[in-house]
Formats: sequence, C-alpha cells, structure tokens
Amino acid sequence: MSASRFTYLGPEGTFTEAALRTLPEAATRELVPMVSVPAVLDSVRSGGAAGALVPIENSVEGGVTATLDELALGEPLMIYREVLLPIAFALLVRPGTKLADIKTVTGHPVAQPQVRRWLAGHLPDAVWESSASNADGARQVQEGRVDGAFAGEFAASVYGLEPLVSDIHDAENAETRFVLVGRPARPAAPTGADKTSVVIWLGDDHPGALMELLQEYAVRGVNLLRIESRPTGEGIGRYCFSVDCEGHITDRRVGEAMMGLKRVCPRVRFLGSYPRAGLAPADVQPLRAGTSDTAFVEASDWLTRCLDGRA
Repeated sequence: MSASRFTYLGPEGTFTEAALRTLPEAATRELVPMVSVPAVLDSVRSGGAAGALVPIENSVEGGVTATLDELALGEPLMIYREVLLPIAFALLVRPGTKLADIKTVTGHPVAQPQVRRWLAGHLPDAVWESSASNADGARQVQEGRVDGAFAGEFAASVYGLEPLVSDIHDAENAETRFVLVGRPARPAAPTGADKTSVVIWLGDDHPGALMELLQEYAVRGVNLLRIESRPTGEGIGRYCFSVDCEGHITDRRVGEAMMGLKRVCPRVRFLGSYPRAGLAPADVQPLRAGTSDTAFVEASDWLTRCLDGRA
C-alpha cells in the first residue's frame, strides 16, 4: 500500500481538493486526482492509496449517491475523518468574456440546484451541460467547449480563466460534507464529539419494519443525524438505509444499538466512528437521563446482583 498517497475526486481545482488540503496530514502526502468516486475508492481498495477524500452530503441536495452506493455495496471501507466546506461558486470564463457572450454553462449536476435561481435571473437563456466535476467544467471552458463554468474561484488560476461573477449561491451557508476513507481497521479513539455511520438492510417488508430499526436507536437514547434510503439493486422496493448517529461505537448506548440492529437485520455494515467536524466536546448536548455509560454499567451490575441473589 502507498502510505504516502491520498486520492480525491478530481481533476485539480475541485472543492474536494480544497477540502482535502484543510487536513493537516494532507501536507505530507502526494495528492492524486481521480476521475470518479468509484475510481477514488478503488485506489484505496487496491492498495494504491492510503486514504481517499470524497463528497458524501450536500446541505442543499442531500446525499451524494455515488459515494453512498460505493460505501454500501462495494468492498468494505471505513470512514476516519470528515470535513465540512462552505460552498460558493464563481462563474469562470475565458479572459475577455462578457455576461452577454455566455450561451452555454456547465458544472457538476449537484451544483446546478445551488445556482438555479441565479441562472434564471442572470442567464435565463443559457444552456446547462453537466460535467463530471466542477473543475472538469472549468477545463471544458479552457478548451472552448462551453462558455462558462460554475466552480470554486480557486480553480480559475489552474485553468487560466477569470471569475466573471463571484460568490454565487442560491442558499446561504451552503456546505458540502466530505469523508476521508481508508481500509477497515480499528476506529479512532473517541473524542467526546463523535459520529458513527452504518448501512442497514431490512430483513423483510412488513408494517413497522423501519420503525423497529429506528427503535434500536431510540430506546437507548442515541440521536440520529441522518438517515437516507438507497436501492439495493435487487428489485423495486428493496432498500438499504445509510445512517449517521451521534456517539462512538465504544459508547455503551451506541454499541448496544449496533448489537440490537445486528440481531434484527440480516446485514449491517459498520462504516466507522470518527470525530464530528466543527464540533467540540463542550458543544455536545447533554445525554438523556439513563443513557450514559455509567447508567449502562450500573444496570449491568444490578442484573448481576439479581442473578447472584444479592438484589
């Protein structure tokens, strides 16, 4: 395995690269762009890279389906870090281009809903042509294939373009969440402000099946941060669920919830426990009464005394 290499969704100049460069460990690694999320993750699976950064969730568009499906259905990988990156677009053009000259624009499909209203107000007749990434769109502008690209302003210098308009976003405070993925190993030690991710398959389709799954979290006081259904590819109506919850798998409430899910679901894939981006332990909400590790230990000790006749 190349321990000196991280891969990311490229080409150069993507938001993914910008997010990766915020990680201290990226300064000591060779950063290699790849053409797609599957290619990025397969580089880790094959041992060609020690880690990979990919987008997984956007605050406007929701989950990034390519990443969710690869983590659910591909050879197992684990999440070790997450990065939150504020997202604002610039309209990148070749030098000398004016707004009236723009007939075609491009960007990643996830970018389009984030600039739709701006486009309607400023370039209502422009034709949108999707690209593999925002940076790939910038490269298409450089090559003269389209007139403008919505990308990070930092991509302008990479491709010899100019930002005609900056700070474009339909939604204030838009963010994209990225995850650093590696081969399965022991999760990092808990920090007190952690997140645990799993993929869960339902055993059969019956009334209350999803509620039974959710109850494994609820009865132990584990707060869900995200739940998203994805088709399994096994036929219409067959879904798995990608779930993020508060806490670390070493927390008793979370560990017992994981065991509960394993008992009632035919398949559970653990994707990792890792620090929550932008959240310090002091910012974590207090636990509900009866859900702390101490409460679980005291309950276990009480049961032992009952079995020993000492209750």
